[in-house]
Amino acid sequence: MKPFATTAASRREFMRTLSLGLGATLAGTSVLGGPLAWLTETDYGPATLDALQTGRQLGVALVGLGKYSTGQLAPALQQTRLCKLAGIVTGTPAKAARWQQQYRLPEQNIYDYKTFDRIADNPAIDIIYIVLPVGLHAEYVERAARAGKHVICEKPMAPTAADCRRMLAAMQKSGKKFSIGYRLHFEPHHREMMRLGQQKVLGPIKSLVADNGFRFNNDTPWRVDKELAGGGPLMDMGIYCVQGVVYTKGELPVSVTAKLAPNPDPKGLFREVEAGVSWQMQFGDGSVADCRTSYAENLSSRLRAETTTDWMELEPAFGYGGIAGRSSQGAMSLQNVPQQARQLDDFADCILNDKPTRVPGEMGLRDVQLLQAIYRAAETGRKVSTKDVVAVLDEVGSGR
Repeated sequence: MKPFATTAASRREFMRTLSLGLGATLAGTSVLGGPLAWLTETDYGPATLDALQTGRQLGVALVGLGKYSTGQLAPALQQTRLCKLAGIVTGTPAKAARWQQQYRLPEQNIYDYKTFDRIADNPAIDIIYIVLPVGLHAEYVERAARAGKHVICEKPMAPTAADCRRMLAAMQKSGKKFSIGYRLHFEPHHREMMRLGQQKVLGPIKSLVADNGFRFNNDTPWRVDKELAGGGPLMDMGIYCVQGVVYTKGELPVSVTAKLAPNPDPKGLFREVEAGVSWQMQFGDGSVADCRTSYAENLSSRLRAETTTDWMELEPAFGYGGIAGRSSQGAMSLQNVPQQARQLDDFADCILNDKPTRVPGEMGLRDVQLLQAIYRAAETGRKVSTKDVVAVLDEVGSGR
């Protein structure tokens, strides 16, 4: 079969047809009149266009079959166009049997944690997605790197910056692509917040607010196990606030202050991790971001930015769906999309065309450095400088 889109003209025609279909998914545009194209049209390279035409898909193996894999990633991989669920890694035989039957997975693509390294010999698996507790990320990213596979690692990247650097070194040595599971970078409302904030559409941002938390009922005990989780709600829910503030402002903070929330169960549920924390991120221009996260109370899922005269916000902001946005100019007329499918297809596009991801491992390191700075500020009661944090941003209008 002759490869599709072998000329610039045919590639442009294919993109025109593709963008019409995407436009149907994302009907409407911002009330501020921003172009919808930057939200809907993906800058696909020729290898991706060929793959879309021929039906080629990259194989993904999910490592860890907990709630996120079961409820979000596996269903998303039924919606992706550039990749597919090809294998699984689990320590529970009953799960392996159930998933194998449900998704019609070949026996040779089913692994446990002892046989994991054999994945290196399986050409059907191109991408390994690490969906394990945070404390296990470093080990399995390093093993995936040695297996010679591209890797996505869930957030936060690792408990410490030192772990992150080991992971980055392993992936760099492997020569494979490495991405962090920051799904909201591919979500239209959050991309719109980036555009409004970074391009100062309503003026320079003077203040931000971000809240995210819930009342934890111990249905996933590893989340309050310090060794496995790396921390409490700051590591789990708070990272969304850190991310949202940074990509809306388009800058890194210069310092942070923080305070731990009262602990309602210091000898029980929260004996190893914090129950909640509030913190402020200070920026070089004098603007600030006030944030909260908790496992002891339900907090609104909110991301808001204010300028001298205007404002923009998302509420709910951080869920898998149901995100709603508005500004002082009116509602954001944007639809919700399958976030994880967008994220996965974008990574496949990066692999096929050998281009960088907008959510690289270095961004994961950056956020772990910021989380560690917040913990230090809370523990010491002092303002902590963030001058040594890795300077990496997802900049709207910069391509990838």
